[in-house]
Amino acid sequence: MPFSAATTVPTLTPVTISYSELKDKETDLSRKIEEGFGPKGLGILSITDVPGFSSLRRNLLHLSPRLANLPEEVKKELEDPHSRYNFGWSHGKEKLESGKPDMLKGSFYANPILDRPTTDEALIQRYPSYCGSNIWPKHELPELEVAFKALGKLILEVGLMVAFHCDRYVSKAIKMREDEGLEQVLFRSRCHKGRLLYYFPTTESSPTEDDKNMSSWCGWHTDHGSLTGLTCAMFMRDAVEIPCPDSDAGLYIRTRADQIVKVVFGEDAIAYQIGETTEIMSRGYLCATPHCVRAPKGEEASGLDRSTCAFFMQPDWDENLNFPEEVHIHKELIPPNGALTFGEYTEMLLDKYYHLKT
Repeated sequence: MPFSAATTVPTLTPVTISYSELKDKETDLSRKIEEGFGPKGLGILSITDVPGFSSLRRNLLHLSPRLANLPEEVKKELEDPHSRYNFGWSHGKEKLESGKPDMLKGSFYANPILDRPTTDEALIQRYPSYCGSNIWPKHELPELEVAFKALGKLILEVGLMVAFHCDRYVSKAIKMREDEGLEQVLFRSRCHKGRLLYYFPTTESSPTEDDKNMSSWCGWHTDHGSLTGLTCAMFMRDAVEIPCPDSDAGLYIRTRADQIVKVVFGEDAIAYQIGETTEIMSRGYLCATPHCVRAPKGEEASGLDRSTCAFFMQPDWDENLNFPEEVHIHKELIPPNGALTFGEYTEMLLDKYYHLKT
């Protein structure tokens, strides 16, 4: 059933866990994990009161407009076509649901943990979207690297705590070795990737068909990694931070019951979403959900820009994924023996969406 921006949907707050609860390994959070990530959950929960997070978020998001407004020749030097623009700057390379290039959104990708995950040229050629190297604007915006890495490392640190409690919940239902759990898979990975997002200001005077859709700022998709850490968006006009003027704008999720809901969380909270790979590894006890972002509309939204950051925590490229017999995600990509590495799975997905390497 298609949904438009005019569709009335409920607004929900995700399951919330305090940082003090999360870091206590003696506290059993299985009920909250199931409520947020289980088959009846939204596929998202939020962590509050994380020490240092608020200032790190502001430091990075305030740099987003400065990055996006660097001279075009500078941004061109930050592009990496070989990685399908999965390192450095990307603008106009993705497509909207209409099939047109997305000119409203710019992205900057980097691995906040490792500037160069490997020196093996064969791996770099085989898995360019993970094994490539970071590209920083060291002269034009040197503070970006420091702010990006600081926030990314914190979100990973907290994400590993979330993963510990996810493993405790899943282990009550299925047997698994310690090294098979989400926490250890993420801990040993070299594939983590951050994405700093900047949504360019729009003019209300020239609305398009895409503007009318619920997914006008980011199309419907399901993250294919393991765990995605999200910051609450920051809205600015003329470099001054302001509240979002449109209560309908923001993150929308399609639940397992095929219901569309709007999800809100505070600017001082880190939200975590389950990705497809975790659903596969957990045999469906942790569930990924499709989501999109709707842009603010109306006269007050004219000239408004939006910055946010997503941090994708995912297995190493050579981590084996053993798919269950029953799988509803990308069935056409799964081989008869049900085994792929995460790197192989990723490249197949990218080929599906981009058709060919650029």
